[in-house]
Amino acid sequence: GIVDTFNSQDIATVLNACVKMDHGHPELFDEMASAAIPIIDSFNAQDIANTVNAFGKMDFRHPELFDAVAKVAIPIIDDFNSQEITNTVNAFGKMDHRHPELFDAVAMAAIPIIGNFNSQEIANTVNSFAKMDHGNPELFDAV
Repeated sequence: GIVDTFNSQDIATVLNACVKMDHGHPELFDEMASAAIPIIDSFNAQDIANTVNAFGKMDFRHPELFDAVAKVAIPIIDDFNSQEITNTVNAFGKMDHRHPELFDAVAMAAIPIIGNFNSQEIANTVNSFAKMDHGNPELFDAV
């Protein structure tokens, strides 16, 4: 179908439009995940954060997508800004999708830029770490 022609930005944009319109359509989210996984290497930080954030907000679990996202996010985690970091770990926390390597990478990326986080981003980020029972003393000390 048409979704197979979507690029990473198209997928993230459609998913976020669904969230804004509070239109939770499980088949569409599944189709978007299936379209995203084969091209996940083309996703940038914003595409990653927006995609998993949409799944988190609509409470749609897709472990295969989240595992693929983590694999791609870890090497480019330093490209993530505070909002992208927060939205990504918050989605993983909401979905109760444990990925210790991602959370370790996020902590190391967040610490040097913690001053760029607003209070809600800090709260959501550390809350996600707590939900996942993923201790990171360095991150919590930086906060």
